[in-house]
Amino acid sequence: MTLPAHSSPADAYGSDPTSESSGGHLRRALGLWSLVLFGLVYMVPLTVFTTYGIVTQTTGGRLPVAYVVTLIAMVFTAYSYARMSGAFPVAGSAYAYAQKSFGAPVGFLSGWSLLLDYLFLPMLNYLVIGIYLQAAFPAVPAWVFILASIAIVTVLNIVGIVSVDRANFLIIAVQAIFIVTFIVLTLVKMSGRGTVDLIAPLSGDGTAGGFGVIAAGAAVLCLSFLGFDAVSTLSEEAKDPVRDVPRAIMIATVASGVIFIVLSYLSQLVYPSNQFASVDAGSLEVMVAAGGQFLNTFFTAAYVAGALGSALTSQASVARILFAMGRDGALPRKVFGEISARFRTPVFAILVVSAISLIAIVIDLATLASLISFGALVAFSVVNLSVIKHFFIDRRERDGNRVLTNLVLPLIGFLLTAWLWTSLSGETLRFGLIWLAIGFAWLLVITRGFQRPTPVLEV
Repeated sequence: MTLPAHSSPADAYGSDPTSESSGGHLRRALGLWSLVLFGLVYMVPLTVFTTYGIVTQTTGGRLPVAYVVTLIAMVFTAYSYARMSGAFPVAGSAYAYAQKSFGAPVGFLSGWSLLLDYLFLPMLNYLVIGIYLQAAFPAVPAWVFILASIAIVTVLNIVGIVSVDRANFLIIAVQAIFIVTFIVLTLVKMSGRGTVDLIAPLSGDGTAGGFGVIAAGAAVLCLSFLGFDAVSTLSEEAKDPVRDVPRAIMIATVASGVIFIVLSYLSQLVYPSNQFASVDAGSLEVMVAAGGQFLNTFFTAAYVAGALGSALTSQASVARILFAMGRDGALPRKVFGEISARFRTPVFAILVVSAISLIAIVIDLATLASLISFGALVAFSVVNLSVIKHFFIDRRERDGNRVLTNLVLPLIGFLLTAWLWTSLSGETLRFGLIWLAIGFAWLLVITRGFQRPTPVLEV
């Protein structure tokens, strides 16, 4: 990493590692737009195409409607995250918020649930990189691309958060160029067709009716909005966390939701079908329909770049959650709670995430996407309740419009996320509950049956 002339190697990530007071602190290097960019890259503007085929079939050709439902739920939840990140500007996200609001045991289990989506999201990116690059280069097995991606991302994250921030700008620029190109080519293509049914992406193709399938699709799509949650994990690295993190959360959520809705709507106009040669790579048929082989190739390049960027940011976030939990004894401190003296990054936590990501070689896309959404929705529900507990109950802020901001809005967010959570498949719910049971068993171990206090995140 290239450092400013006045900086020492320790300044790349924090203060001097020899300083007694600096061992557990991260470098404050990110401003508002770096945080927004982090959230957008984390969500990947092109993530609409990750589960495009799966959710299009689930909803009967009403993917934009499912995105609208998800965005509505996520706006309420993002507001709750914004409130809590302002109250507790620390690393740890839902883990920290639930802990401060409901106590250490609930905080631990919330963090454990959050780990499910954060541990699996880098894996999801590696998996789709393998799927799309193998489609482009059929002679090369997908696992080769997966392993190469894991290696690249691991090295960049060990180098430090500033390198991730710099890579984000290039990745988001490539995706922005692709989005403009896709929109232009799609409009040109449809203008040459004559009659276009503009209502079709909203009414569906009749293969799956009712609102239940919309809810099922919306539940899966929650993984697309994990970026606002990721922004909150960088509170200890934001220049002004109390002001900038809440603003970045809301900006990233609304901006990404609009992008998802527009892209899904145009995609179903240009390719009004839910039949794909490969449902996992169904978006490739949309690209061919909109712009031929040129757009297909451009999409693959932009999408893989976006997935690589999301892997960078998602691995950075989960490593910092593991660091926060390890630093305070909720996970083994020697493995997760240490920062490298050379790089000032949580190297061991990063390597653990990389090892777990190897599961991408054997897991399927639909299962992985649903599992990520399970973890996200549980954490989202807890954060909504944390706003009510912290502001409305504990601090008794109930006068004037505070009833709306401290009770009504987070309660709506909780009800919406709980509804989406119950809309997931039975298999996903079973696996998720097993994951929570394992977390509870580990909590019993580290507290010796609650005979010892649960480790608490240092604020």
